[in-house]
Amino acid sequence: MTKMITCIEDLRLLAKRRVPRMFYDYADSGSWTESTYRANSRDFEAIKLRQRVAVDMTDRSLATTLVGHDATMPVAVAPVGMLGMQHADGEILAARAAAKAGVPFTLSTMSNCSIEDVARHSDRPFWFQIYVMRDRDFSDRLIDRAKAAGCSALVLTLDLQILGQRHKDIRNGLSTPPKPTLANLLNLASKPRWCWNMARTPRRSFGNIAGHVEGVADIGSLSSWTASQFDPCLSWDDVKRFQDRWQGKLILKGILDPEDADNAARTGAEAIIVSNHGGRQLDGAPSSISALPAIVDAVGDRIEVLMDGGIRSGQDIIKAIALGAKGILLGRSITYGLGAMGEAGVLVALDILRKELDTTMALCGLRDIKDVDARILASAPLQPEFARR
Repeated sequence: MTKMITCIEDLRLLAKRRVPRMFYDYADSGSWTESTYRANSRDFEAIKLRQRVAVDMTDRSLATTLVGHDATMPVAVAPVGMLGMQHADGEILAARAAAKAGVPFTLSTMSNCSIEDVARHSDRPFWFQIYVMRDRDFSDRLIDRAKAAGCSALVLTLDLQILGQRHKDIRNGLSTPPKPTLANLLNLASKPRWCWNMARTPRRSFGNIAGHVEGVADIGSLSSWTASQFDPCLSWDDVKRFQDRWQGKLILKGILDPEDADNAARTGAEAIIVSNHGGRQLDGAPSSISALPAIVDAVGDRIEVLMDGGIRSGQDIIKAIALGAKGILLGRSITYGLGAMGEAGVLVALDILRKELDTTMALCGLRDIKDVDARILASAPLQPEFARR
């Protein structure tokens, strides 16, 4: 029997028991020493809230808009690669859960379910995340497919020109599907629920790539092609090229420096996501929450500011909003829910965060999420050194 789930940590522990080690570690790890990965969550603890009393707490509302889209709370589901390896058909299940919860879902280019798959199984438009790849024709086709599927925004990731070294992935020999080594087979044998669900789905490769790239016929050639595709020559000129092709709402992900935020605001994109890729790229970079205030100051009201990284509670969400974010994106919290309980687990994760956010807002003396700002903070984190220059 599954124990009572009271918080995101409960979902994490359950996912750790149910998901094969290489895929759990893929989601729950950072690069090098993982210092930035840990700081993403730890730095929220330094932010203290003002408790208010004797205020009317009735008729509360968390409703807002994110990049022009209505949302029941200031939350979107972040793009997570290989989400379908946490649970069979993971992207479809997460998209359906997000639609039921009334928040945007973002599909990763490196998903197991294809754009078309997710569109067929969800009754709400979703966002699509894309990388700048060497094969520009393939990128153009991806954009066209996202248009045809009715995606409502394009999320362009800017911080993956070179892949950060992730030690757990190297040690585990991460691959999709898992390589049939003795260690992997023994670990899979301890995850019968995962294996049963995975055996019943054909979606075990990269759905947006397999069958769409010439010369990629099997998992080996697919993995080699993918590893060679992230483009180290990415520049701001590429953003303009993607804008021209997409002709819709554009969100730029991976901004961590005020100068880059200013450059992003000059592109005319609708939003930026303050993000260090979940601590999976530059280890030693500042946490997303500590970088957020300086970026908000740098861009003013020229562009909408979202953030991701380290969100594990509704209190984390309200702290990010108080420091200037219009909304946040959830990656690991959703991944834990999916790995633990499938679609139901994603709904549980979103419900937990919604209730925590609502209760915290009320105890801070406010009834509408749109009124949340720095006034609810008793203290805020120190800014990273570069933000004070």
